Amino acid sequence: MIGLDNSILYTALPRLTHVLHASALQSLWIINAYPLVLAGLLLGTGTLGDRVGHRRMFVTGLAIFGLASLAAAFSPSAWALVAARAFLGFAAAVMMPATLALIRLTFADERERNTAIGIWGSVAVVGAAAGPVLGGFLLEHFYWGSVFLINVPICVIALGLTLLIAPPNVPHPDKRWDFISSLYALFALGGFTMTIKELARGSWTLAGVALLVAICGGWVFVRRQNKLVDPLLTFDIFRSRIFAGGVAAAAGAMFVLAGAELTTTQKLQLADEWTPLHAGLVVAIAAVCAIPMSAIGGAVLHKVGFLPLISGGFLSITAGVLLAAWATHTGLQPALYAGMMLVGLGAGSAMSVSSTAIIGAAPLNRSGMAAGVEEVSYEFGTLIAVALTGSLLPMFLSAYLPEELRSLGLAIMDSAEHASVAAPAYAQAYVSVLIILGVIAAAFAAYTGWAFRDNPTSGGNGGTHE
Repeated sequence: MIGLDNSILYTALPRLTHVLHASALQSLWIINAYPLVLAGLLLGTGTLGDRVGHRRMFVTGLAIFGLASLAAAFSPSAWALVAARAFLGFAAAVMMPATLALIRLTFADERERNTAIGIWGSVAVVGAAAGPVLGGFLLEHFYWGSVFLINVPICVIALGLTLLIAPPNVPHPDKRWDFISSLYALFALGGFTMTIKELARGSWTLAGVALLVAICGGWVFVRRQNKLVDPLLTFDIFRSRIFAGGVAAAAGAMFVLAGAELTTTQKLQLADEWTPLHAGLVVAIAAVCAIPMSAIGGAVLHKVGFLPLISGGFLSITAGVLLAAWATHTGLQPALYAGMMLVGLGAGSAMSVSSTAIIGAAPLNRSGMAAGVEEVSYEFGTLIAVALTGSLLPMFLSAYLPEELRSLGLAIMDSAEHASVAAPAYAQAYVSVLIILGVIAAAFAAYTGWAFRDNPTSGGNGGTHE
């Protein structure tokens, strides 16, 4: 459900934008409010779970998630939906670390525990993969709020089962928890996201203000970590090439995958007038192809090492997005499907072992910190993908439209009068964004190639690898 709530809006956003009369800025935050709050709070909520008990955290998160889903489904305006999405992100941040902690508490046997964690990881990938298709199906048969209402029965069932079978709550009141650090992280991430948005719009003053907020938030966060006995994050952990490479692999693969899925669903619906379900099925090709590669990568890591799986994965992603761009330029739909397949295979390959690199390269006494960084890296990749591609697409669209129509921006896609001009311009904008994603994927291939140049077959159990 947590994974689903990000990707389900890839197909739903055009409908939400139309029904709620959302501006480009509001559309950005409808998607971004969720991963922003989730990523900002994740480092701290795991520690809070240690303090108050993971069962209590999970039950609390489920209840808030269900109520926030109801609020989102019946939002009267775009900003009300943004607020509901922020509460969904808060609830997900409360729940997410508790899910893994409860599995560890439930299964004392190591083999059973490893199997359970494998199922846990697979379900997360399936949730993300199902999002675009489920969103398209719901929009074809029900009203737009159904993409949020689908969460409510899941919350009710999970809540009942947790109360029946979960292990008892075990709090540790002596554990420290620092909310202020999470707040500073939110300011840093929010400021960085707004900087990207305002730069794309050409609003240099607002971009400067947002960048100042991001820098100040990051600065006070670092200062506070240096003073804490139990910091949420110490940056010397990034001195390990393997650790830093693993973080880059997780964030980068999710960045390009989310960016390609989001822009492709928008283009297929707005420019090509495909149904949400049809558009969802196309981008689901990438997510579905990522699932088997996630399993295969972990199984062969000990034989082939990180380098071919991670750097090779990014090369596959690069080829995939460039093939999708070429398919759009030439009108060859099978090439678009093949491009999505290559993106999914590459992303699955890179992400399958990035967690192993992150956890294995961290010192043993910082395994909890490394796990928090691992979870944040995926959410951060999604957050920046939405911010960047969601800003570049309207910017390129305006550039390709005739001068007299540029003031309309994305609103031109709702105009039947200008459809003949708008659709080709949108397709050009989409190709430009894909080319940028391809260049970024190639850069990640080069960086991870350097980071894993020794091609280890494990994270190293805390080695520095400087």
